[in-house]
This record gives sequence, C-alpha cells and structure tokens, in this order.
Amino acid sequence: MDKLFEQFHKVLRETDTGFFRYIYAEINWKSRMIGLTGPRGVGKTTLVLQYIKRNLNLDETLYVTAEDFYFADKRLIDLADAFVKRGGKYLFVDEIHKYKDWAKELKLIYDYHPELNIVFTGSSVLDIKKGASDLSRRAIMYNLQGLSFREYLQLFHQIAVQPFSLEEILSHKAELPGVKHPLPFFEDYLKRGYYPFALEESFDLRLQQIVNQTLESDIPMYAGMNVSTGRKLKQLLAIIAKSVPFKPNMTSIATALSSSRNNITDYCLFIEEAGMIAQLRDSTGGIKGLGKVNKIYLDNTNLIYSLANENSNSGNIRETFFLNQLRVKYDVIASNVADFQIGDYTFEVGGKNKGLKQIQGIDKAFIVKDDIEQGYLNVLPLWQYGLTY
Repeated sequence: MDKLFEQFHKVLRETDTGFFRYIYAEINWKSRMIGLTGPRGVGKTTLVLQYIKRNLNLDETLYVTAEDFYFADKRLIDLADAFVKRGGKYLFVDEIHKYKDWAKELKLIYDYHPELNIVFTGSSVLDIKKGASDLSRRAIMYNLQGLSFREYLQLFHQIAVQPFSLEEILSHKAELPGVKHPLPFFEDYLKRGYYPFALEESFDLRLQQIVNQTLESDIPMYAGMNVSTGRKLKQLLAIIAKSVPFKPNMTSIATALSSSRNNITDYCLFIEEAGMIAQLRDSTGGIKGLGKVNKIYLDNTNLIYSLANENSNSGNIRETFFLNQLRVKYDVIASNVADFQIGDYTFEVGGKNKGLKQIQGIDKAFIVKDDIEQGYLNVLPLWQYGLTY
C-alpha cells in the first residue's frame, strides 16, 4: 500500500488547480459514494485530484487507479479494509471499469465501511452505467462532457466569463467583456478546444488514440463483443464521419457492414454512450430518450476535423457545435420545420447569409448565424451558444 500512497502523492503534486471544470461546483462532495463518468480525455482524473488537493487531509485520503499493477493479484475490497484500519476516510478509484466485478465490490465496501467516503470515475460509459444501476441506492452519478467554448476561453486564453442561460442568450445578454472579436477564438475552439489535453503536444495523435481505444477496447470489452465486431464499430464510425449529419438508413448500413439492422442500432447506441457520436431524436424521446433517430452527428467538432477530413463542411460543423453545447443543460430534439427544438424554442442554424424564410410565422423561432459577432432581433451568433456551461 505504501507504493500506492507514493504514486498518489506524485500525481497530486503535478495537479494544477488554476482552472476547474463546470461540474466541480455541482457535485455534492459530501455524498458517501460518488460516480463520475464521461468520455475519455475530458478531465475526470484532474477534477478529482483537484478536489483532493484543495479540500482533504492527505493522511486520510488515498487515490488509486484500477489500472495499477497492484490489482493484478489484490482485491479492491481488501485495499479498502486495510486503508480504513490505517485511519482512511476518503478513497478515490480512477478507471474503475478496468477492475472486474467493480460494482459488486463497491457495494460491499459501502456497506462494510460506513465511515468511508468513495469516489470512482470511469471512461467506459457503457459498463459504468450497467454497474451503476446496481449501485443506484448508494452512488450519486455525475456525467462530465468536454470543454464548452466558455471554458476553453478561460483555460486556453485566461478569459473569464460567467455562464449564461439560454434565455439570457436569446435576450442578447451574453457578452465577452474585453473581447472585441470572438470569432478567431471560436474558430480555434472548433478545431481543438473540446478536449483539455489540446494544451499539450501531439493533440491530433492523442485524439486518434482515444478514438481507437474507445472503439477497439472499451466498447468491445465491456459490451461483450469479439474482435471482429470491434472492427465493425470502426467501419461504422468511418461511414458516419463521411456522411454526417445524415438521416440514418440502418438497412443500407447493415448491408455495407454485413450485419443485421438491429445490430447497427445497438452499435450506434454504444458509440453514442462512449462519446463518439450524437444521435438527434424526435419529440417522442428527446436527445437521450427512445424517440426515432432523426440525424446522426459526430459527438463534437474536434472529432469532425480529426475524422471527417474533406467531409468537414461548414453546415455540419455548425449543427454539431450547437447540439454538442446545448445538450449539456437542455433537451435538444429534432424540429419538424427547422434544425432543432428546445422546449418552445425553434432554431435554424446557418452561415451569415442565412435568411429568415425558414422560420417565418413560427413563434419563438431563432436564426443561429455563424461568422457574425453580434446578434439582433431573433438572429443570434453561433458562438454565444457555447457560453451555457
């Protein structure tokens, strides 16, 4: 165990506390068991280490990763027991999905050690959610997405701005104090601003690695798939990347992949849960509900630039950004007359020359324009929708 403490203190010393993700203040850190999920690379590990560094007594705290070789021949429940006997009160387990039977052992730890607070994180949303259903009476679950445009401005350029509600944006109350021209920042964000690790070197290579790990390892391993099925996931993502946004024809995709139509629907759901694509559904189910899938997008604009290459058309990028940013706080669904619907509001997304014809005669309808700095009447700039979280 001493080696685990040594590794924990090393990574803690290297943890920066100059910037905190949006969800940090939303988490009830006093809960006895907390689960934090989200796609690979969005900053879950940094977030929990920041909390430890700012708030906890290190003599009572231990952070471990389930990938550690320590767990090759040792059990998590035994570690927790030994830690409690040493006076431990706060146990953090990163990459929990890499540990077999993690949900079962976490339940036992929770029940056996009422004095111990447990926080666990996991990148594989699929298996985490399956396990979390078993922990529903014990764990409070949170989901972390990538950087908003607002967070990017603060982390990459030290430009601090408060989040705005959708209603404040639609009322022209959103602004960036001290920033005369937001569009150059916005253009950079679309290419590399969604993942915090873009501040480090080799961003493109690391993003490709995350895609490969997600499709070749995370999903197949925890959804019970074989290697050949994992290859089909990569083929499916390639088809989506070349076509998005598109109204999916599951039958034709199934034919191209030599698979059944039902399997394609499941594959899309798996890839969506893992943070690689977003499926826009109709009003019967909402963005994460059971409604019919209207369009499929890549999850965020950074993935478009990485995977779609020559297929990265501006219309695709605009719609992807809008859906990606608004879904964190709002239920975004497909509109019957325009691009998107959020509650009573209708949105049509386009370039700076986009006209009002599409939404004429519709109450609470808005044109969302790219390549403009400020809005007027019911026309608003696309970049402002990145300030909601």
